[in-house]
Amino acid sequence: MSFSAAAIRKDFPIFGRTVRDGKRLVYLDSGATSQKPLSAIEAESDFYKFHNAAAHRGVYQLAEEATDAYEGGRAIVADFLMAPGGADEIIFTKNATESLNLLAYAMGNAPAGNRFALKTGDRIVVSEMEHHANLIPWQQLAVRTGAELAWFGVTQDGRLDLSAIDQIISAQTKVVALTHQSNVLGTINPLAHIVARAHEVGAVVILDACQSVPHMAIDIGALDVDFLVFSGHKTLGPTGIGVLWGRLKLLDELPPFLFGGSMIESVTMTYATWAPVPQKFEAGVPNMAQAVGLGAALNYLTKLGMENVFAHELSLTGYLLEKMMSIPNIRLIGPTDMNSRGGTVSFTVNDIHPHDLGQFLDSQGIAVRTGHHCAWPLAQRMNVPASTRASLYLYNDEYDCDALVNGIMEAQKYFGAL
Repeated sequence: MSFSAAAIRKDFPIFGRTVRDGKRLVYLDSGATSQKPLSAIEAESDFYKFHNAAAHRGVYQLAEEATDAYEGGRAIVADFLMAPGGADEIIFTKNATESLNLLAYAMGNAPAGNRFALKTGDRIVVSEMEHHANLIPWQQLAVRTGAELAWFGVTQDGRLDLSAIDQIISAQTKVVALTHQSNVLGTINPLAHIVARAHEVGAVVILDACQSVPHMAIDIGALDVDFLVFSGHKTLGPTGIGVLWGRLKLLDELPPFLFGGSMIESVTMTYATWAPVPQKFEAGVPNMAQAVGLGAALNYLTKLGMENVFAHELSLTGYLLEKMMSIPNIRLIGPTDMNSRGGTVSFTVNDIHPHDLGQFLDSQGIAVRTGHHCAWPLAQRMNVPASTRASLYLYNDEYDCDALVNGIMEAQKYFGAL
């Protein structure tokens, strides 16, 4: 059966409503958060209605059901990512931002002699296209430990500049933290060369996969990274749930991030030991219903087939880029070809401020993102104070792309910017 965005939209209750005086909702902001299928909404609701109890805490039936449901969500995530070490490598957080901060904070707490302990002379490598969530934690870790922060630059066409990779990932490098796909440019980064160089010098590789896990098939073993993070709410799942995957051996060596109930093995008044991974990193009552909802969302994606999702988005992005390049006085920020590219398209139009353009498009029922997209250094590098961003997903179709193109041209007329 062919991939049908129209049929898929019927699984999403929000597309049954209208906006702005009866207009069809054209939702082009899935890079910020995705819409939710009914199956994910009902899975979370059913947990609260029929199974609600604190997981890993009681011996009564409800508690056992809650534990099974929560751990079932973890198993689904492990299968979805093809985690080589299984469910024990999956840690639930509240979002990818917390997952990245967990890593940076835990490394900052690592005692001398621990492989994650950083010191003056060590290096952390990021890129100029990182979301703030994968930049600021490493900035702060460098400040706290005396390590040096270095980065890959971005070319004018929105690609990583790897010409000096051996100098940037030096022998002193301990951490390489990189986005898989840019949330602004749509660029899919060439991981193989970077990962190989990082491992050559003994560095760990941390992958921000927020913009890739929802859109393409991920085989962690094939990627060969050491840690990977993503957010449930961008992956058709609920807010309040994020994922940190890590190699089991590395998670065993990493100090805990939060302390309290459920993450301990034994406690006295003066001493404590930690529970095994993943519980070591999940202090407190966990986000159980959200894990269940995420599991249902990933099952929905699996049923569609991630290869089909990716192919649909590639076709739609190519269609949108071709249409947009015919608009006069528009500047596309990032790659204009489909080589190693995903379904995020950022742009500026004449002298129309992106916020004004966003408001005009909203009046037409079109939801886009405006601003610097939590990537301020990248905006500065691309010499734009802000931009408008359209991000495509599985429920979008050519109608949505045409509506955006027509909306931009109507905005040019409205603002006298032709």
